[in-house]
Amino acid sequence: MTENKINKAVVCPMCGELGKAKIYTSVNVTVNPDVRDMVLDGELFSWNCPSCGYNARLTYPILYNDMKNRFMIYLIPKIDRFQLCDQELEDKYSNVRHLNKRIVPDFNSFKEKIFIFESGLDDMAVELTKIAISQTVSKKLGGVEVTSGYLSMYDRESNTMGFTYFTGEDKKPYVQTARLEIYGKSKDIVERFAVKDKKLKGFIKIDGEWAENILYRYKRARQIEKLNKLKE
Repeated sequence: MTENKINKAVVCPMCGELGKAKIYTSVNVTVNPDVRDMVLDGELFSWNCPSCGYNARLTYPILYNDMKNRFMIYLIPKIDRFQLCDQELEDKYSNVRHLNKRIVPDFNSFKEKIFIFESGLDDMAVELTKIAISQTVSKKLGGVEVTSGYLSMYDRESNTMGFTYFTGEDKKPYVQTARLEIYGKSKDIVERFAVKDKKLKGFIKIDGEWAENILYRYKRARQIEKLNKLKE
């Protein structure tokens, strides 16, 4: 799979004129590395109206394939499903082992997944770590609401990773770093409580909602373990 393009009619939101846009339905950054930067800086989604010159960011489904780092990310705007099976893709890559396949609903999640997998990290463990650190941020800021966040830094040599969170009503960004030991503990939880998820075929959505569910299973298991010890 290399680049697949189609021409699509676009109505300019500024002047209302009809124009055409070149849409990439799939890209392979191992075959064409230059496309990676076009994805990350948004150039691949940029469109200029031929009539009035208005610049818009188009939002459309695109499959991102990184064969070298063994991951595929399917950006499907606003998708709310946990799992997506594309039989044609499954058949095509059935012999490829340890291939991470994810679906994401927005551009920021799309970029974060690319960063995570390029860094050689487990995105399941990253999501758990993100929740743990967000609780620390909330306490630091006097209980302020932490609405969302993303991995923004990873440095194996200094044993740290950093997250940028959006806090309070005005969504003010707040950067918090953490030692990789927290990520290591998160990986242990994933290995124990996400066994079925790791075996699933097709593209799956690994996000904060998924992580909350895994944490619930983990906390419930700990409570049961404590009760069993008291009975002994």
